[in-house]
Amino acid sequence: MKLYEKGVYLVNGKELVENTPDAAAVIKDKTGEDISQQQARTQTIAYHILESHNTSGNMEKLQIKFDKLTSHDITFVGIIQTARASGLSKFPIPYVLTNCHNSLCAVGGTINEDDHMFGLSCAKRYGGIYVPPHQAVIHQFAREMLAGGGEMILGSDSHTRYGALGTMAMGEGGPELVKQLLSQTYDIQMPGIIGVYLTGKPEKGVGPQDVALAIIKEVFANGFVKNKVMEFVGPGVENLSVDFRIGIDVMTTETTCLSSIWKTDSQVKEFYEIHGRSESYKELNPGKTAYYDGMIELDLSTVKPMIAMPFHPSNAYPIEELNANLFDILEDCEKKAQVSFDGAVELNLKEKVRDGRLYVDQGIIAGCAGGGFENICDAADILDGASIGADEFTLSVYPASMPVYMELVRNGAAAKIMASGGVMKTAFCGPCFGAGDTPANNGFSIRHSTRNFPNREGSKVQNGQIASVALMDARSIAATAANKGYLTAATELDTAFTKPKYFFDQTIYQNRVFDSHGVADESVEVKMGPNIKDWPKMCALTEHLLLKVVSEIHDPVTTTDELIPSGETSSYRSNPLGLAEFTLSRKDPEYVRRAKEVQKAELAREQGGSPYEALPELQAVVDAIRKQFADANEQNTGVGSTIFAVKPGDGSAREQAASCQKVLGGWANIAHEYATKRYRSNLINWGMLPFLIPEGELPFANGDYLFIPNIRNAVQQKASDIVAYAIKDGALASFHMTLGDLTEDEREIILKGCLINYNKK
Repeated sequence: MKLYEKGVYLVNGKELVENTPDAAAVIKDKTGEDISQQQARTQTIAYHILESHNTSGNMEKLQIKFDKLTSHDITFVGIIQTARASGLSKFPIPYVLTNCHNSLCAVGGTINEDDHMFGLSCAKRYGGIYVPPHQAVIHQFAREMLAGGGEMILGSDSHTRYGALGTMAMGEGGPELVKQLLSQTYDIQMPGIIGVYLTGKPEKGVGPQDVALAIIKEVFANGFVKNKVMEFVGPGVENLSVDFRIGIDVMTTETTCLSSIWKTDSQVKEFYEIHGRSESYKELNPGKTAYYDGMIELDLSTVKPMIAMPFHPSNAYPIEELNANLFDILEDCEKKAQVSFDGAVELNLKEKVRDGRLYVDQGIIAGCAGGGFENICDAADILDGASIGADEFTLSVYPASMPVYMELVRNGAAAKIMASGGVMKTAFCGPCFGAGDTPANNGFSIRHSTRNFPNREGSKVQNGQIASVALMDARSIAATAANKGYLTAATELDTAFTKPKYFFDQTIYQNRVFDSHGVADESVEVKMGPNIKDWPKMCALTEHLLLKVVSEIHDPVTTTDELIPSGETSSYRSNPLGLAEFTLSRKDPEYVRRAKEVQKAELAREQGGSPYEALPELQAVVDAIRKQFADANEQNTGVGSTIFAVKPGDGSAREQAASCQKVLGGWANIAHEYATKRYRSNLINWGMLPFLIPEGELPFANGDYLFIPNIRNAVQQKASDIVAYAIKDGALASFHMTLGDLTEDEREIILKGCLINYNKK
């Protein structure tokens, strides 16, 4: 794999020309045309799609309107509640509400099914589409029934990626979908476009997860594609089936890119025809000479079966390299666990080595990444006639939709898996976020799913538990299962892959999916279960801010799972106050208590009382501030909390990673860098200031108070430098922060206190 950092021209879709001083002459020699770099920038597929959806008239500052929206059952309640509070009367574009996260309805009494009934009633009232539990995971339904060539889809799930079908899709926090529901726009600077130039053909037994992990390994840590669009081109694309392309594409989220798009061909056309939507196909290719801001060149034939060891998809190795350096790599993972869990629990992977081989406790093929038809058929061929054994190892397979499941039953693939000892289950995202198949303590699971962050498999460090996940392709998971749990690459077996043709039968959808066809029915009453709560009131940004640092995180990257855990908390996503009790519970169990103590002062202030009586320690802090800022008082100075993290926000799009802090009185985050655009947007949409301080600087500590004078004016006046003060021993020590780029709407949202206030009529 080769990374080109200085820009590359793609000529005639087949030749790469690096951006050197003689590039123009080389291109003219090949094409007979003079073309400037700016002209060539407009010849990417991504540029054309963005241009056709931009409403600003300025391709440097985009204001995007999407064609369709999609959400699942731990995001759509909050989104619709926010939109309802802002005057929603009808979904203005197709909006699909799927139920694939809290679909088991196994814990919490009625609250999960209450959310589902909320979604069905809203689909009827506002004119949407409702997909019942177990029918399809969010992204598979979108591929089958929603994607369209040249279109754009916005989803409230980070793995909203349909680029292989010619659809530019993005995963964002709920407030960005609220804006679309209110006919507002998605505002971003024109992103960089990074080409992914594929050549060659994968070796037999290598699958899409292998290719994806190889790419993630090379580009995550260096931020090569961060907040950019990945555009897949080159002759190697034609050597991949559409299912294979989809499997790579969905994992682009783990590179921290903004979105993805692929060139399309006759195979994509056939995909749409199979699904009865031939009119949705559009041929997409870059222009004769297209310029990319960077390029990833990959010969697919060089990719080996991969394994991403705990605790990140980028911690990836060829399986043969892991086997050759087994104890060194396992020890490295154990050391990372000690850092991640602050020594609270001990991960012991070396005990998994039996007779020199790594033994695995569990295999799972599931969700939007692993649950595709081709993945499962290939796994079934590997398992045909094999036994997974009667020891610890278990295998679970979750087809991504009921139509996929039905075809696996019809063609015999499901029978092969079940005969081997594997278990077939219905469409469910639980194995991806810790709501299903949690291993035993110290268990080691291999999964064809999307993420392997700490505790994402469902274990609870706060209860002394630990387990871990490695990501692998379905084929190598099946090979491991065929060897009764001993880690095995699929290329080690000589499997005759049958490659059965897929036949899509949408009878199930016709019988079970509610589709309003865009017709809203105001007579339908929205069903509100007792756990569904409105967002609490949030006040506007005050003239000055007094913040207490209530958590300090020095991990290189902080995931949204660590900010608000997945899995056991998902049932509370419809209850802002209930969910907030879990904020940072895995990373800093004292955070909630500290934040609530500070919040007492702000609540007293907002109600006209004395913040100093509510929080006596404030008096000495305010006395110190008034020596230099005499005008600071209870009326113009908001009191709240903040956290510091080196690089927060990697992973999920869930808005609750930010909103839970806000509900507990958070006014800001302070970071050296934000891991993703979507997390920073979530902060802004909940009225929180996304402060940045230079890398290596930390002029305060956990428990310190920070005073930020004239912050409201600084936001209004677009100040590039914000002076703040750390209060230590009765004295003020100044330091500097920035807010980064903010659109006019984002400034107004922060000033108003949150998106709900901004939209309130």
